[in-house]
Amino acid sequence: MTIDKTKTQNSLTREQKEAVGLLSIGTFLEYFDLMLYVHMAVLLNELFFPKYDPFTASLITAFAFCSTYLLRPIGALIFGYIGDNIGRKHTVIITTFLMALSSLSMFLLPTYAQIGITATWLVTLCRVVQGMSSMGEIIGAKLYLTELVKPPKQYVIVAMISVMSTLGLFCALGVATMVTKYDLNWRYAFLFGAGIALIGSISRTALRETPDFVDARKRLLNVGKLKYTNKISKKVAISYFFLELGYPIWIYVTLIHYGAVLKNNFGYSASSVIEHNFFIAMVSLLIAFVILALVTKVHPLQIMKIRALIFAVFLPCFIFVLENDMTVFNILLLQLFIKIFNPASFPADAIIFQYFPILKRFSSVSMLYAVSRVFMYLITSFGTVYLTFYFGTYGLLIIIVPVLLGYFYGLNTFITLEKEAGNYQKKTFWSIVFLENSRFREK
Repeated sequence: MTIDKTKTQNSLTREQKEAVGLLSIGTFLEYFDLMLYVHMAVLLNELFFPKYDPFTASLITAFAFCSTYLLRPIGALIFGYIGDNIGRKHTVIITTFLMALSSLSMFLLPTYAQIGITATWLVTLCRVVQGMSSMGEIIGAKLYLTELVKPPKQYVIVAMISVMSTLGLFCALGVATMVTKYDLNWRYAFLFGAGIALIGSISRTALRETPDFVDARKRLLNVGKLKYTNKISKKVAISYFFLELGYPIWIYVTLIHYGAVLKNNFGYSASSVIEHNFFIAMVSLLIAFVILALVTKVHPLQIMKIRALIFAVFLPCFIFVLENDMTVFNILLLQLFIKIFNPASFPADAIIFQYFPILKRFSSVSMLYAVSRVFMYLITSFGTVYLTFYFGTYGLLIIIVPVLLGYFYGLNTFITLEKEAGNYQKKTFWSIVFLENSRFREK
């Protein structure tokens, strides 16, 4: 896949800007609604789950967290079929509507004290629906923009969807902080999210289908299904799966696991844990914007490689320090380090997606994304509880090291493909600084 210089793009048309706006706002709202419960879990789990001892409570928290992702493969089958056979547009409309419906249900849901264990099952069902819709939302938005905008502008625009999901996480934490600190009614936060998501779903009906998808469907009808069908590269599929494995670990460890540690070991209140996480989310958002700016100068895969190498080299040092000196400050340092350098597919999604055939792209990418989330959230949620119980902070490495090895394999696959296509121009941070300084001196 070599970039055709006649099909490059450095600015957006009016229609593209409108699409970017609608999809960015929609993704922000989806992740605001999704993460609102996650960040208020220390409060809401007490309202919707029975009370147990601290260890059992940790397992309950793990269950509540990973339940959001359990049925994502089913969502991938449904939304993947819709996306590849009916269109990308319809998928992003449906997912936003589902998020609005589940958030409205959270607003109305009785607590455990009112209806007993039924409340536990109903809140879990809401989380499952939210997880399914968020999966279709972010993949649908990224694919839509990948097929609507051409490189190099495409790299920044698609990466911006990930930034908007981070912004949604940040704002959800901000609302959670306000709710717990000032003892506000948490239900109205979900009502607000439901209302805005519903408006977003309706506004998305103005979107047009992506030209790449329309063109592929026309060619399918003209050429014939058997002749047109493209096979998905197994190596590409496995590599993408490995690139997506790490995200659940970084989220769970930084926000959920150490949130519980602060509460159980250091006497933090629910409000204090949420405020602590709010600061971490602020740093994460700033880093996302820095990376977004770098994408205009550096190949996205190169950014991923640099972050992953720094992470792999220094993570054991942070874990060693924390194991020998478990303090709030050292916990914060580890959380910030993970948030700044965690290996993920961001910001190279647009590049990765284009190595999947168009009419199988939505179903294959969403299924790999969903399965990777289910697999790792189950391992991370419950594995972290037991591994840190028996091995202390070193238990985290038992999960992280294999994931890192898989990540470097997947990253190397796409770097090799980009090099073969002639699209991989290696620029380091220092070469960019030198180039900019040279230009400044010339002026």
